[in-house]
Amino acid sequence: MLPSAHGYIAREPGSPPTIPTPHTTAAMDTHTDTDAHDLRHHGDAEVRDEKLIDLAVNVRTNTPPDWLRERIADSLTGLAAYPDDRAARAAVAERHDLPSNRVLLTAGAAEAFVLLARALDVRRPVVVHPQFTEPEAALRDAGHEVGRVLLREADGFRLDPAAVPEDADLVVIGNPTNPTSVLHPAASIAALARPGRTLVVDEAFIDAVPGERESLAGRTDVPGLVVLRSLTKTWGLAGLRIGYVLAEPETVAALERVQPLWPVSTPALVAAEACMTRAALAEAEHAAHRVGVERAHLLAGLAEFDEVRTVAGSEGPFVLIRIDGADAVRETLRSLGFAARRGDTFPGLDRNWLRLAVRDRATTNRFLQALDQALLIGG
Repeated sequence: MLPSAHGYIAREPGSPPTIPTPHTTAAMDTHTDTDAHDLRHHGDAEVRDEKLIDLAVNVRTNTPPDWLRERIADSLTGLAAYPDDRAARAAVAERHDLPSNRVLLTAGAAEAFVLLARALDVRRPVVVHPQFTEPEAALRDAGHEVGRVLLREADGFRLDPAAVPEDADLVVIGNPTNPTSVLHPAASIAALARPGRTLVVDEAFIDAVPGERESLAGRTDVPGLVVLRSLTKTWGLAGLRIGYVLAEPETVAALERVQPLWPVSTPALVAAEACMTRAALAEAEHAAHRVGVERAHLLAGLAEFDEVRTVAGSEGPFVLIRIDGADAVRETLRSLGFAARRGDTFPGLDRNWLRLAVRDRATTNRFLQALDQALLIGG
């Protein structure tokens, strides 16, 4: 558990000394180059090569839908030609009411983190944790020293903009945040914007929130704003790799310069265009409402266990739970046929945390029975 005392931003060893400003929601992080958190561990590793019921990966089940599979399959007849992203780019721009020069298509949102780390000339990047670890990993790989602001369970893992140091020239935050499932107010995130600062908001799961509440996509009044979107979660396209960046034209151009030629395949471009239609957006909205219903059922079941503590106000297609000895519980769950995402690879969390993807009611009920058994075995 993180300490309840006031904390502050911390940087890699060897960084210039600074005088920290205490904040009630930021905890000190003293990580080193041999960080105990495995930033390259992702949920797919929990289920790879094993026949387990998957609660570790946040991709929506029973996807892609048939109509999207057909569109992708039809695109295979054009594989002899080089990919042309103009139609997909225009479709994304229209969907967010933006000009095309504010859109960059990427091989999933993960590629965008690599582009940002390589293209931007930043001196003090800061990542708000716990969150998806790939942004920090990409920044480190590009040679940057990375500072962390750790949000605390005692504060509901909610953002206080004052926790981010004023001299940070790149700030990365997820919304809703993976793995906490917290949806931060758009106003709180926008308050992080400053002249000379790039504000990166990872909205990979925002389309699982009804009405995409608190989204900053399409905003042009926030200086330095970069919004990342993924189409892999809601539409089941993790194997196809498709996402996009929304940013100021100068930032888009800088990212595009460090992209390889033809970074997004023709089938992925076709999928992106298809997912921007009114019918597709309506389907995603319906799915978001369904996720909310199923998440409520999961949380109600988890509330029956005295040993389990959940993060309040979950808004994403997953929930974060705390159990004393969750690492052992996770292993028992595996023996019972269920894969849960370990939490100790996320900075700010430890071995007592698990992330659970929201699934259909029948799967959830079976999981709750397995959890009951796992807790009895652990007790």
